[in-house]
Amino acid sequence: MKFKLSENFINKYKRRKAPFGFNGLGELVYMRTYSRIKADGKNERWWETVQRVVEGTYSMQMNWIDSHQLGWNPWQAQASAQEMYDRIFTMKFLPPGRGLWAMGTTITEERGLYAALNNCAFVSTKTIKDDYSKPFCFLMDASMLGVGVGFDTKGAGEIVVKGINRDRTEEIYMIPDTREGWVESLRLLLESYFHGLPHIEFDYNQIRPAGAVIKGFGGVSSGHEPLKEVHDEIRNVLDDNSGEPITVTTIVDIMNLIGKCVVAGNVRRTAEIVFGDAYDDEYLDLKNYEVNPHREQYGWTSNNSIFAELGMDYTDVCKRIVDNGEPGFAWLENMRKFSRMQNGGDNKDHRVAGGNPCLEQSLESYELCCLVETFPFNHESLEDYKRTLKYAYLYAKTVTLGKTHWSETNRVMLRNRRIGCSVSGVAQFITKHGMETLRNWLEDGYDEIQRLDEVYSDFFAIPKSIKTTSVKPSGTVSLLVGATPGMHYPESRFYIRRMRLSKHSELIEPLKRAGYKLEPAFGSEDSTMVVEVPVDVGEGIRTAAELSIWEQFSLAAFLQRHWADNQVSCTATFNPETEAEELPHVLKYFQYRLKGISLLPRHPLGAYKQMPYEAIDEKLYNKQIKKLGKLSFVGVEGEKAEVDKFCNNDVCEIDFIPDDEAN
Repeated sequence: MKFKLSENFINKYKRRKAPFGFNGLGELVYMRTYSRIKADGKNERWWETVQRVVEGTYSMQMNWIDSHQLGWNPWQAQASAQEMYDRIFTMKFLPPGRGLWAMGTTITEERGLYAALNNCAFVSTKTIKDDYSKPFCFLMDASMLGVGVGFDTKGAGEIVVKGINRDRTEEIYMIPDTREGWVESLRLLLESYFHGLPHIEFDYNQIRPAGAVIKGFGGVSSGHEPLKEVHDEIRNVLDDNSGEPITVTTIVDIMNLIGKCVVAGNVRRTAEIVFGDAYDDEYLDLKNYEVNPHREQYGWTSNNSIFAELGMDYTDVCKRIVDNGEPGFAWLENMRKFSRMQNGGDNKDHRVAGGNPCLEQSLESYELCCLVETFPFNHESLEDYKRTLKYAYLYAKTVTLGKTHWSETNRVMLRNRRIGCSVSGVAQFITKHGMETLRNWLEDGYDEIQRLDEVYSDFFAIPKSIKTTSVKPSGTVSLLVGATPGMHYPESRFYIRRMRLSKHSELIEPLKRAGYKLEPAFGSEDSTMVVEVPVDVGEGIRTAAELSIWEQFSLAAFLQRHWADNQVSCTATFNPETEAEELPHVLKYFQYRLKGISLLPRHPLGAYKQMPYEAIDEKLYNKQIKKLGKLSFVGVEGEKAEVDKFCNNDVCEIDFIPDDEAN
């Protein structure tokens, strides 16, 4: 069954201007990334995307309630859905990018791929003796659905890579042109080496050629080359390890090569994080390309972190961080023991084994999680913010009603019902209201979410969520709103933000007419253009360079204490010339107040050609703004409409690996 919002209600929003932020940058990001192509060949407008998302959310609720005969109230649901719609439309909160793209589509409503609504996952290789290829296949499958995946190296030494049995007749597998077919080919390849089976040859003839349109997930096919390449490279890795226990390097190489394949196969936003032993030089040297030159081609696909031990000496590892910003830190003991730090140890998450790529979620092996983003600075009162939290919470909780196609994942997710209600624009809120007001809003907001979890867990007749709050780093979603990402301060008040667009994007000509600077992308001149957008983050806001490493750690600990019962994603930047020696000390003091953190040496914005961010001064910003006009487009019912800066029917450029709906 399909839930529908009242047509009279929707009509009120069709001509309303969406409050996209950052001088139209938000609308450009929306059109490029989240606006789906409709049946008539045109792209969604913001009111249509919100309608699809809200109707998809309440359809999930309705089907759950009806299938369990719990009693659905259509009038109450309509009122609730309308308020959720308004709070998303006005960007008081937003579903994750995964939800903006997939919720309410055939991906979920016909194919049942509810995993695609989740942001992140984790899988451990510790059980590789029993699982063998399963952790690797899970990472590939989840990545192809756009889910970021974390993994560990605990399976090292747990099995012997037997190698190929050359005495047996080789087998041939014709790979179907489906996501499942690609994953199955990986499984067959890995199992042939793990169990000493015959050589397997792959037939790629069924995979559509490069450039063919992919329905369902969108985008165009990359052809079979990325898959063939990953097969060949994994064979090389396993040939080198054959006859010996599987190594840390082999585990990470395979996972990273999968990530490289998925990116090449057009899922550009995939992400990985790997967790390793803090005292293992083999692991710590994985991104030392003088030691491991072969890894330079794919080592970039993961953030590398260590399972840090409370009380350890951080001196040596900090020397590596000064060089390249890695490894990051995850204190597994704190992740398992604590919810919010102020509540004391409760040990209710004792089965946590790792986290997601940006480390705002503690996760068990094979667990997924849905995050949702709220923007406190977009509210005038605490009461209004608490109303927003109701619908942000409700969106995330609803996603837990959708089963995945992995039995191990369903078992842990149905038990934990883990969600992550996040806050973004923290720097803007502090600038406007101060720290004490933020503390009060976070404390009261957290209590409200716990109350809501009591109410709606009873309503759906499901367990309460083991954890409910996070601080995610944010990315393109915060750009829609004009918010600073997560807890982070901007690198500059005024800056040029560069975005890459396909050379064939329908946004190109309208952008030119509106006066935006466009130029061919360096190194991809034949396929890609770069547009420059001047941005003003807001008056009075401090920049990241004005915050010491100690202050950044303090803010992360503040949010871990007063808000996040999951985790706070923080990448603390530092001046390598003046603060490098401080790193071991700041880690020593804050290791008891955090669950994870990353560090990054700060370099000048605009240090190389076409950097995403380039700091500018107010004078240049004003000069650039004066050059920009408005962008016109044909509006609803053929009427001419005017919208500031960006609004155009662009062909959506989210690209995904082939799936079985595309035929």
